[in-house]
Amino acid sequence: MVSEEIRKKFLDFFIHRDHKLVGSYSLVPSDPSVLLTSAGMQQFKAYYTDGVDADKDFGSRNVVSVQKCFRTSDIDEVGDETHLTFFEMLGNFSFGGYFKKEAIKLAHEFITQTLGLKIDYVTIFGGDEDVPEDEESREIWRAIDPGMKVIGAGRKDNFWGPTGSEGPCGPTTEIYVNGVEVWNLVFNEFYLRPDGKLERLESPGVDTGCGLERLTAVMDGSGHIFETDIFGETVEKIKELKPDLEEKVVRIFADHLRACCFLIADGIRPANKEAGYILRRLIRKLIAYELKFDFHTSSLTEVPAIIVRKFQDIYPELDENQITEVLDEERTKFKTAISRGLKELADCQRLTAAEAFHLYETYGLPFDLIKEMAPSDLGQNLSYKDFENEFGKHQEVSRAGVERKFGGHGLLLDTGELKATDEQELRRVTRLHTATHLMQAALKKVLGDKIEQRGSDITTERTRFDFLFDRKLTDDEIRQVEDLVNDVIQRDLPVNFEEMPLEQAKETGALYFFKGKYPPVVKVYYVGSSIKNAFSKELCGGPHAERTGEMGKFRIRQQKAVAEGVRRIKADLEEL
Repeated sequence: MVSEEIRKKFLDFFIHRDHKLVGSYSLVPSDPSVLLTSAGMQQFKAYYTDGVDADKDFGSRNVVSVQKCFRTSDIDEVGDETHLTFFEMLGNFSFGGYFKKEAIKLAHEFITQTLGLKIDYVTIFGGDEDVPEDEESREIWRAIDPGMKVIGAGRKDNFWGPTGSEGPCGPTTEIYVNGVEVWNLVFNEFYLRPDGKLERLESPGVDTGCGLERLTAVMDGSGHIFETDIFGETVEKIKELKPDLEEKVVRIFADHLRACCFLIADGIRPANKEAGYILRRLIRKLIAYELKFDFHTSSLTEVPAIIVRKFQDIYPELDENQITEVLDEERTKFKTAISRGLKELADCQRLTAAEAFHLYETYGLPFDLIKEMAPSDLGQNLSYKDFENEFGKHQEVSRAGVERKFGGHGLLLDTGELKATDEQELRRVTRLHTATHLMQAALKKVLGDKIEQRGSDITTERTRFDFLFDRKLTDDEIRQVEDLVNDVIQRDLPVNFEEMPLEQAKETGALYFFKGKYPPVVKVYYVGSSIKNAFSKELCGGPHAERTGEMGKFRIRQQKAVAEGVRRIKADLEEL
């Protein structure tokens, strides 16, 4: 049974049992406690604790999904038969609709009857000083199958807790087939408070997770995720490109390229911070492997086409041209530097944390890559903690330099929304700030005056803008917004401001943040030759570019819903 069949059987099983289908959310989470979406329940977190009405949003208290997930903790483990960075999580969820008995019965029926597998054994929470043994789950399993082997386990294995400091949590029961854990059922009956104490939830819920890749490996009898149809063509192509490549490296290429495709499709771009750094780290590792093993053709170009063909029917956001463009651009930027870094690494006679940091800072080689590709035994004694200490020393030196240059202030700019530590960062955030004004004006021209700002956040890499709108923008609408902004940039219009009383400023038609608190006299920044005929005008304190022509090419990289009736756009500017 191939993965497409398993995915479909899972969804059909629960849809036919009164679960509403919810599509996968983006890998970029709305939950600030995590960098990337790492579990199927993250998109549903509020339905367990915040009183959000699932009936209203989904038409049911019970839902089913296949969620795209990414776990950064497994990057260094990829290369064996089981670990992945990107994966798909099958899950059924209930927000007060049903609890342990129904959840266990549904899981047992799907595994044993729909898929025809035999369960070896199950585990339950064995209890500790804070929470008693989950005897209820034990009895439910025994009632379904009197011969079922039920094993009690500790908190580490069978009690799920939140990623952040607080949140819903509870005991779990895990299902094992052919010695492999294929499904974890979480019973959220507690809330973990910041002080570490547990409170019982008024309305307990069910959160389950079943990894599609692992289940497919169990179904085909191999137990080996890279031998499934999910990776079959990808692995074959990599081996065709480089027949003598060791198996571990083949698996790293297959996993990392698939992960890159999905990260790019969800609007993430290579950067030095946050999720963009994860993508850049994966791509640089692939570039280094290409150089080390002397690929004669670029895997970063040929393999993504296979991945897109495999998954595009399920995830239409996968765009081969967009993916290869991002990969090729990053490869062009860093191939020469990485090649030099690998050569210097190969010539090393000793490798200290300071030397490793020099390779990172000079050539962009991530720590794990330095450690892995160091000659002979040089990398074995290299400690990440020591490397972090070197990184910290560098930051202290940099910070001291900034403070000396700017009169004792750690930040050259800090408005809350905008932060910059040096002149280069100041130029970036200033351009992105101006681009945000242009984008809001363009959104109103394309979508109408009902567009209303609900927040913004600007880093040195991108701008994020939240606004009132009740549906997803079409590709054509996004293109129109981009074209309007880029047209203004190409016309090299001046950016000016006028000071005036607040009420007079509002009468000019200038935009302003609905939650903003403004002084009696304000600045109205406008783009164009006059405030009357400006392309955009807003109440704002600055800073802004002097002319639009200095900003670079504007691109919208991602859009998603962040709340009912509120959408979020992330955009950036390509460097001049």
